[in-house]
Amino acid sequence: MPKRDNISMSVIRRLPRYYRFLSDLIDNGVMRISSRELSDKMGLTASQIRQDLNCFGGFGQQGYGYMVEQLHKEIGNILGLSHSYRSILIGAGNLGRAVATHMSFEARGFTLSGIFDKNPDLIGTDIRGILVQNIENLEDFCTKTKPNMAVLCVPRDSVAALADRMYALGIKNYWNFSHYDLAIKFPDVIVENVHMSDSLMTLCYRISDHGNIEEI
Repeated sequence: MPKRDNISMSVIRRLPRYYRFLSDLIDNGVMRISSRELSDKMGLTASQIRQDLNCFGGFGQQGYGYMVEQLHKEIGNILGLSHSYRSILIGAGNLGRAVATHMSFEARGFTLSGIFDKNPDLIGTDIRGILVQNIENLEDFCTKTKPNMAVLCVPRDSVAALADRMYALGIKNYWNFSHYDLAIKFPDVIVENVHMSDSLMTLCYRISDHGNIEEI
């Protein structure tokens, strides 16, 4: 897929939501939908939807709308979901196990090929058919398999020690559940930071701002 430097991240971050809603429409047997009908379901304006999709060429016809399966496929192609980027996961504790078990990597453009931890109680255990390896095996494994991406499910202080090792191994793409900002030290890496605590605090603000719940 050609690089598109002129598209804002706000548009890109809406694409997975379009893809998810279109998946639901397909499951419900909907074959065609207008931007107005899609806007009612998604809580966006029809104009915003048309502008977003026009960034990638536009896929509908005025007065006819969008073919749901075609648009779903096109957005999947834009997102690159047909790829199988090789990935590893660092940290096989509660969070890492949940991410590895419940996230369908294969349906989202990735293949999970290795899981690592330093805890002797976790090394050798099985997570979705993958044996957890000692983190000391990281260099050997990556030299052989050359992963494209790493999922970080370890505390911040652990990432700091691992960052140089992973970067030296050529891993420059990260799905980061820790609070360590890799991009500050390595400006050329691609990082998607997942801060669940930020999301929870945002929810707390919105509830507080609404002012309709009594505190315990």
